[in-house]
Amino acid sequence: MTATTSQRVTLEIADGVARLSLANPGRRNAIDLAFLKDFAAAALDIQSDASVRVIVMRADGPVFSVGGDLAEMVANRDRAERHVLEMASTFHLGIERLQLSPAPLIVALGGTAAGGGFSLVLGADLVIAGQSAKLVSAYLNSGLTPDGGATYFLPRLVGRQKAFEIMALSPVLTAQDALALGLVTRVVDDAALDEEVMRVATKLAALPSDALSVLKRQLHASPANGLADQLAIEAGGIARAAGRPEVQAALDAFFAKAK
Repeated sequence: MTATTSQRVTLEIADGVARLSLANPGRRNAIDLAFLKDFAAAALDIQSDASVRVIVMRADGPVFSVGGDLAEMVANRDRAERHVLEMASTFHLGIERLQLSPAPLIVALGGTAAGGGFSLVLGADLVIAGQSAKLVSAYLNSGLTPDGGATYFLPRLVGRQKAFEIMALSPVLTAQDALALGLVTRVVDDAALDEEVMRVATKLAALPSDALSVLKRQLHASPANGLADQLAIEAGGIARAAGRPEVQAALDAFFAKAK
């Protein structure tokens, strides 16, 4: 097991699961520059660790994240454009590292995710939410525009018009609203959130071969590909998998059980 800790982010890697926690509950996990530097560093640790098969992102405390630290922006008003560009660039570096990792990303959504926290949720491969969770874009309420990949991920999940409505009007979406829109995968009791997320993560991490990472790569590539290109990717993927010893062993075990 490996573990790293900062005032804002903790990372634990064990049994194939990287558990990345937003760890500043006293400030409702506000996203400031210090957080973003720690987040990008943790994402690099995850991306470069070949033992990681699944990533879990969660938050300490009752709020997932209130989003960008507006007080820090105000404190840097004399260099606002440079400061926010540094923040966004560092934020995006961490997000790219998680997206480029072969391991799928599961978000455990407890409490409210707003602004940059909202963006973090959108980039997940699976989102398991507590029943009291809420999502709100909130950017435009302060006259800001989205970052963190929100304008990339959200239209792909809900379509362009619905994405415009969500980001322009900033409705507060309950867990059930988000489930209906396809922004979360399932909703569970708040008290069961961490347990359910780790149950799913452990099950995924135990899958044979690298099928999970191939699935992530295929699904991420799909929107940019035509049918023929995607079919070729699928054919090559399943053929390579079939030749791996661990897959052949899994197939042998399946037929032995069926007898």
